[in-house]
Amino acid sequence: MKNAVTIEFLDKALECDEPLWHVCFPPPLEGLFWYQTLEASHLEDQFKFLYALIRVNGDPIGIAPCFLHDVPMSLIAPPAFALFLRGISKIIPSASYQRTLFVGSPCSDEGTIGLKFSIKFQDVIPALQKAVLQKAKELGASMTVFKDFRALEARQLLDAGADAYFFSMPSYPGTVIDLPKDNIEDYFRSLSQRKRYQFRKKLRLSKNILALETQIIQKPSNAELKEIVDLFIQTYERGRTKFERLSLRFFEKICEKEPVWFILQRDKSDGRLITFMLIFYQGTQVINKFIGIDYQKSGDTYLYFRLFEAALEFAYQHGARQLQSGQTGYRAKIDLGHTLVPLFNICRHVNPILNMLYGWIGKRVSWKTLDSDLAEYITAHPKSSPFFNSVSTKFTMS
Repeated sequence: MKNAVTIEFLDKALECDEPLWHVCFPPPLEGLFWYQTLEASHLEDQFKFLYALIRVNGDPIGIAPCFLHDVPMSLIAPPAFALFLRGISKIIPSASYQRTLFVGSPCSDEGTIGLKFSIKFQDVIPALQKAVLQKAKELGASMTVFKDFRALEARQLLDAGADAYFFSMPSYPGTVIDLPKDNIEDYFRSLSQRKRYQFRKKLRLSKNILALETQIIQKPSNAELKEIVDLFIQTYERGRTKFERLSLRFFEKICEKEPVWFILQRDKSDGRLITFMLIFYQGTQVINKFIGIDYQKSGDTYLYFRLFEAALEFAYQHGARQLQSGQTGYRAKIDLGHTLVPLFNICRHVNPILNMLYGWIGKRVSWKTLDSDLAEYITAHPKSSPFFNSVSTKFTMS
């Protein structure tokens, strides 16, 4: 008899059994601690969170975190089309955004549908896609997106959703470094001669200009949290890609969680906080989650490189084997030896004509159109930009 897959949507993370979270989202995945924090952070003006509880023959076997968000189309559209959207949005304001039901997390680099080890991803996807489309209709979301999935899972999602006319769109790639051997010198030796020289040169120049004191803590004081938020907002406002907007409440809640650490770097001359990095350390992976930089001190001080050096030292001191640095800011990350991890959005619009239009746009979205640093990288490495062939759904490189 064929297994029956059923989906139930829940409003709170803990409405799913805590043991199921731990099985389906083991370290280093961002599991229950992460979604509880998002729920408690007063982000209702940006996101509505919900969770698809997946059952097979009545037994809970998986969790698919979801969220509802009004997405600015300029965030994903190629520049020429984004300009067109800005024009027509003056007449039709709703044209500038799409109410979208996402499967994934607003602040996680990769989409994850957490399943028990005995369950195959492709066996639950058809039922999940059908349920998500129905939920999107109930919530008034015209677009459904499986957000930031790696190539294998994205291909399975696209194949399973062929009858519903899902289409693919490249997303901002993730960045990761597999840390070699046992100490930071092994990392330096793993870099090309040019990258090693440039990194050390920037560190040397920075340290000659600005003396920093580095502190690594888990539970910042209230005064420290205010400094952290001020730097985060300064960095957020300068970012070219803005998705989640976090407040003091988020940082107050996240610092209560076990995997969370803060790297703080202060000007030795006056004690002023110059940089911070919020990191997750679970298992053998360190995740660079959020950073903040005082841009009044930026420029020749190469503050990101100083902050990254501190993260490397933390990773090696704690025996981590991998450092993940997230999306955007690619120029510096590529220079520091990160590998780009292709990620894809699998999408469907409820209107067939708009679905065809957005599918056409999706074929024209690439790393080159998403980010100028990536465009420069692709010019130098023309075979590195991934895309899906929308007809065969075969993963290829272009």
